[in-house]
Amino acid sequence: MDASLPATPDPSFTSETVSLVVGGTSGIGRAVADALRARPGRVIVAGRSTGLDVADPAAIEALLAGIGPVDHVVFTAGSQAPGGALAAVDLGAARAAFDVKFWGAVATARAAAGRLRPGGTLTLTSGFLARRATPGAFVKTAMNAAIEAVAKVLARELAPLRVNVVSPGLTDTEAYAAMAPDSRELMLAKAATTLPAGRVGRPADIAAGYLFAIDNPFVTGTVIDIEGGALIQ
Repeated sequence: MDASLPATPDPSFTSETVSLVVGGTSGIGRAVADALRARPGRVIVAGRSTGLDVADPAAIEALLAGIGPVDHVVFTAGSQAPGGALAAVDLGAARAAFDVKFWGAVATARAAAGRLRPGGTLTLTSGFLARRATPGAFVKTAMNAAIEAVAKVLARELAPLRVNVVSPGLTDTEAYAAMAPDSRELMLAKAATTLPAGRVGRPADIAAGYLFAIDNPFVTGTVIDIEGGALIQ
């Protein structure tokens, strides 16, 4: 178990606990799944590499129906949102990004709502650009802000089930695997110098936020920022 994660598992986890991580086959999602595997119970991961089309609500419904009652659902699936100024953005690509990250999260919430056991949790994923006005990033800003807004409504609508959002900052994951290794390291090192934390995030750093949302029974309708201080720059 990673030393940066809590050493004492939540006592509510038993051999009967079922957790689902959508997007759990890589990056932050895999770190969340690994952390949950250190606890009692069953952990199910789903994503592109397992054949799940997150943009297909019927596929998500079938996934949850096949699992049955579940205790914790985490949605970390991401998308390649196009960047650039308004006039240059490919709106088709923008819609496709929303279909995966935003509508995929909504479909997962809908499919999970009737199957979460009492005391269950739903934790979604946004990103720090939701609340940082950055030219050229309006698609990511809109998508992540929409997730945060919907989660707050769902926290009331689905209560006493708890609904929260983890909002990561720049994190060193496979999302940058297509870059040349030297360019990737340079980009991450340069970003680290601009952050108050002095470094970029690691998947385990972000995973700890999901565990907090799951473990703390007094947290719901909350956005948990884990972004190295990017929002206070």
